[in-house]
Amino acid sequence: MQSRIPWGKRLENPERSEDRFPMAAIPLRREIEYPESDGKPMAETPIHRQVMVDLLFGLERHFAGDPDVYIQGNMFVYYVEGNPRANVSPDVFVLPGVGRRPRRIVKLWEEGRVPSLIVEVTSASSRTEDLKTKKPLYERLGVEEYFLFDPLDEYLHPKLQGFRLEDGRYRPLAPGPDGPLLSRATGLRLRPEGEVLRLIDAATGQPLPTVDDEVAARQAAEERAAALEEEVARLRAELSRHRPG
Repeated sequence: MQSRIPWGKRLENPERSEDRFPMAAIPLRREIEYPESDGKPMAETPIHRQVMVDLLFGLERHFAGDPDVYIQGNMFVYYVEGNPRANVSPDVFVLPGVGRRPRRIVKLWEEGRVPSLIVEVTSASSRTEDLKTKKPLYERLGVEEYFLFDPLDEYLHPKLQGFRLEDGRYRPLAPGPDGPLLSRATGLRLRPEGEVLRLIDAATGQPLPTVDDEVAARQAAEERAAALEEEVARLRAELSRHRPG
């Protein structure tokens, strides 16, 4: 019996490359590459970067007990399947209901959800992108809440502004008496403190620690532990001196 190739075409001349390797009847699917980075720095200044780090740190602490909430920032988010140019890189975002498995990029059509909260740490150089490009994009995608924080007071007045989706459109949020804005999507209040954007648990009123707060607390705990060890050593020495014979 003569051998046949997978697509049913007879191999006429094994020496001819076109007979040995015929074209498939069904064209091969071309894989689309979705880049993971654009090579740009994480933030414009160390101050902007620290705000982003503190927000991610606080959000991770707040949602530590919920394994379905994915928290990330400065990551490519693709929103049109098959179009690698349709991407955005939010400074900080919260994506609920998708689990915390590691990701290198986010493809919204695979997640089946859009972020519930996005925060952009904005500046004079990024104002056009943050207000004219990203804001209408997030609105169109259905991102529930969008916040902008200008830590250096370069152009936003007030320096923290927020928007919530209502009937498909972003409506500005009114600040509370001491300046914070409520995020219903996370149960947190966002309050500017100079160059810091403080997160506050709306249910308890307790501020969430920043990275510096956590470092200071650990240093204080270590100092207390060292002082306690010194006191125990002193008491033991005192007892040994007064112990009979």
